[in-house]
Amino acid sequence: QVQLVESGGGLVQSGGSLRLTCAGSGFPVSDEIMTWHRQAPGKAREWIATLFPGGATFYDDSVKGRFTISRDDAKNTLYLQMNSLKPEDTAVYYCQNHDSNTWGQGTQVTVSS
Repeated sequence: QVQLVESGGGLVQSGGSLRLTCAGSGFPVSDEIMTWHRQAPGKAREWIATLFPGGATFYDDSVKGRFTISRDDAKNTLYLQMNSLKPEDTAVYYCQNHDSNTWGQGTQVTVSS
């Protein structure tokens, strides 16, 4: 069974950092196109980052230079390192296996000003 479980969210002050974790099971994270998305209150879910099996990464302009998507193949885990956080980054963050359209349950990130 393909499953994703996020963790690592929390409350952080503006300018701070967090690392989100997305543990995969039932498939090798390294073989799939993996993405991170977020949904702020009252807004639609938006894409923010993609990691391809070959290692290529792409970011939305809103997070480029501040966020880094990566994976640990031995742990079958996807990460999102978030630095220089801003209040507008407050949202529920989701990881996705793009190929199977499987989503995690989401983890809340709140950035205080």
